[in-house]
Amino acid sequence: HLLLFLLFVGPFNCFASYSRATELFYSLNEGLPAGVLIGSLARDLQLPMAAGQHPASLQPPLSFTLASHGLGGQYVQLDNRSGELHTSAVEIDREALCVESSGATIFGGSAAVSSSSPSPESCLLLLDVLVLPQEYFRLVKVKIAIRDVNDNAPRFPVPHIRLSVPENAPVNTRLAIEHPALDPDMGTNGVQTYRLRDNYGVFTLDVEENENGERTPYLIVMGALDRETQDEYVTVIIAEDGGTPPLVGSATLTIGISDINDNCPQFNDSQLNVTLYGNSSLGTHVATVHAVDIDLGSNAQITYSYSQKVPQPSRDLFHLNESTGAITLSAKVDGDTPRLHRLIILGNGPGCIPAVITVLVTIIKVMMRPPEVVPRFIANEVEGVVYLKELEPINTPVAFFTIKDPDEKYKVSCYLEGDGPFRLSPYKPYNNEYLLETTKPLDFETQQLYEISVVAWNSEGFHVRKVVKVQVLDANDNSPVFSEQLIELSIEENNVPNAFLTKLHATDADSGERGQVSYFLGPDAPSYFALDKTTGVLTVSTQLDREEKEKYRYTVKAVDSGFPPRESIATVTITVLDKNDNSPRFINKDFSFFVPENFPGFGEIGVISVTDADAGQNGWVALSVLNGSDIFVIDTGKGVLRAKVSLDREQQSSYVLWIEAVDGGDPALSSTAKITILLLDINDNPPLVLFPQSNMSYLLVLPSTLPGSPITEVYAVDKDTGMNAVIAYSIIGRRGPRPESFRIDPKTGNITLEESLMQNDYGLYRLLVKVSDHGYPEPLHSTVMVNLFVNDTVSNESYIESLLRKEPDISVEEKQPQISIEPAHKKMESASCMPTLVALSIISLGSIALVTGMGIYICLRKGKKHHRADENLEVQIPLNGRINLHMLEKKPMEISNI
Repeated sequence: HLLLFLLFVGPFNCFASYSRATELFYSLNEGLPAGVLIGSLARDLQLPMAAGQHPASLQPPLSFTLASHGLGGQYVQLDNRSGELHTSAVEIDREALCVESSGATIFGGSAAVSSSSPSPESCLLLLDVLVLPQEYFRLVKVKIAIRDVNDNAPRFPVPHIRLSVPENAPVNTRLAIEHPALDPDMGTNGVQTYRLRDNYGVFTLDVEENENGERTPYLIVMGALDRETQDEYVTVIIAEDGGTPPLVGSATLTIGISDINDNCPQFNDSQLNVTLYGNSSLGTHVATVHAVDIDLGSNAQITYSYSQKVPQPSRDLFHLNESTGAITLSAKVDGDTPRLHRLIILGNGPGCIPAVITVLVTIIKVMMRPPEVVPRFIANEVEGVVYLKELEPINTPVAFFTIKDPDEKYKVSCYLEGDGPFRLSPYKPYNNEYLLETTKPLDFETQQLYEISVVAWNSEGFHVRKVVKVQVLDANDNSPVFSEQLIELSIEENNVPNAFLTKLHATDADSGERGQVSYFLGPDAPSYFALDKTTGVLTVSTQLDREEKEKYRYTVKAVDSGFPPRESIATVTITVLDKNDNSPRFINKDFSFFVPENFPGFGEIGVISVTDADAGQNGWVALSVLNGSDIFVIDTGKGVLRAKVSLDREQQSSYVLWIEAVDGGDPALSSTAKITILLLDINDNPPLVLFPQSNMSYLLVLPSTLPGSPITEVYAVDKDTGMNAVIAYSIIGRRGPRPESFRIDPKTGNITLEESLMQNDYGLYRLLVKVSDHGYPEPLHSTVMVNLFVNDTVSNESYIESLLRKEPDISVEEKQPQISIEPAHKKMESASCMPTLVALSIISLGSIALVTGMGIYICLRKGKKHHRADENLEVQIPLNGRINLHMLEKKPMEISNI
């Protein structure tokens, strides 16, 4: 049995030693960031691994795991290896998690181990942690108390608190404020004190705390209150917590002073004297007494009554209205009625001693009855008021009045008293009948109410008045009137849509609907203007463009609501003011001017036309040259373009300028235009001979050269253009054994051999060639000497050079070179042969063939000769004189031997 007991008990002892349940307590502040250390489970549980009792290589690693991932697990992070517990990224808000002040729930704070149990006010976060492996297995109960921080300000549940205090409240009266401030924080971080911003010297606050720790503010009366002096006090109640620094909240506190019956009725006078005629009718008003009680409501209610001292006959003769205090005659006055009555009247208030006033009524005895005035109204009459329409015609009847003497022994007359267009006249043939009628049309706008009296009196001087009130009824007899007949407005262009222009105002002297004015646009108003029918606000729905239209003129109408309606018309003029919204605009994008070269400086090249659609300063345009301003200048006002210097086409044939136009707006707008200046050529450059390069060069011509062979050429250029640069070549001087052996092509300058050279043609030939352009009005030319040496060889160059150095004796014969147009000449020659052929055919019909053949032969011979002459293109114009070859050599030419 012992063995069985040991076997049974042994495993349970082992289980108890390694499966102990342990509790750990921590506390930390709310609102901490992620990663704050709460505690180390391994260290606080004093596990062997943490204490260093065994080497790490001899034991399996410890493992810490949350037993469940409930609501509390989202606020902490547990390191599975080290057992360290940290705050997570989810911030802990104690007020959100711990709704009630007692009981455990979830929250977190700064790490600190507590060996004692948490207080009942603690907000707890409960965690179950499993420690493995099995030999260290434990279930650890972790309790984390969340400490409160002052992160909430006191807040009143309502923004406006109203409290009522009776005006007779004694000093030190305490009144609880039913809406105390709330603060989710706990302990000293909750609401601690209350105060008033302005206590008016009669109030203060006190705070009472109940057994649950709730603090309630009390209003304490510190001075006497009087509602009749001040019936309300408005201040601010401030709640402050105990945090560091303290936070506050506030609400408006209105303290109303309620009324009590602390005032009694009072009469302004102590005695009132009244006179009453003895013939007054029943119900005649005698007097009215009035007392005042400055309390409110039922406390100020006053009733009137006779004092017991007033005798019953006076009570029966005069009726007193207990509510209004009005005294009226309630019985007929006769000869036995006393002539003096003392009426003592009491003003009674609740809980008050009555106020007293004495009314002395003196009755005047009348021996006769007054005349009687009996009206019979013709016009509409309601409760003594006669209603007449304005514009009623003259003599409109109002009423008949019958005047009579009740005693029938006195003569009675009557008259009309009061101002107005009325008259009272006897109505014949009846006696004592009078007619009340109008004397001119009534005008409601001038006066709406008339009060007149029909006065009757007898021969004893007794007067009686009958008051008649005449109310004039309005008619729609007035049209609306604009405050201005011409409404002049202005608005800048490019306005925003629906821009306000003005508010029209028209008045109508009529009343009611007849005086209500509506506004309308006239038919000539553009559709993009709008006029509010009721308010008269005039707007424009679109942007206006001054350049499109500068002035608007249209009519507006004001119409009343009468029947039929009446209207009036006014004129609206709108001037659209300019804004600088248009850039200067050139008439052309590109301008081209053709100017002859050598044009004088500051001469007018051309006019640059530019416009600006804006007005005034915005439309003023200034021109300037953006490039080439060192050569060209422009007149800002007139737009005249000029060159400062004379222009040479051979240096530059064209110029491209950019002209900028800037207006005078602010900010200024600009545009540019391209100006092309093309220089027209003038024949100011003679042809320049490029070959031969010198008058001293020469060329060897072999005697065996065949006729028609090219020998050399003269090549020249002209810097001018067009016809000024068309060059013609001609030989104007010859010297040599047979100088006519050579000819020059007038177009190309090619020199060819004309005839075969003979033995006696050997020697030096010198040809003076004229190179001329076709310029207008005067062609320019240059000359060059072409030297040809006819021989088999050049055996003695020095001899030839010595001949070249000698000044040649050449007679110059000027020839005007011409460029032939061969087809035209041939046509002319063919035409000149036709008459000959016709003549020969007429003379000899029999020998037509022979004559025709001969004619053709003759024509062909002539055409060949003319063709040869055309190829020379030389018109021989002899010029007497000699050429100075030294002067020719002074031209800038490079000299080299051919």
